[in-house]
Amino acid sequence: MQPESFLIDELAEALVTLRSPAEARAVLADLCTPAEVHTLAERWHVARLLDEGKLTYREIHEATGVSTTTIVRVARFLRQEVNGGYRALLDAIKDKSR
Repeated sequence: MQPESFLIDELAEALVTLRSPAEARAVLADLCTPAEVHTLAERWHVARLLDEGKLTYREIHEATGVSTTTIVRVARFLRQEVNGGYRALLDAIKDKSR
């Protein structure tokens, strides 16, 4: 059996080959349950709202229905954790729109 990190690396390599949002949607639909896709989409939406910096956590909760616990977790990963995943995606989208 392959080590877990190897399997994650393989998945990450496959994901970066996607060429369109339609391809990404198809992969998400195959890999995740509808509830998991919804949860991922909610977290991404929260990350974008936090990055804009216009709303408080409570306002984000009221606007989205996402729990404040999830909002705090996304904020921590956006601002403090070393992974930098949210930041990388947000910056890539900003660069692409320029």
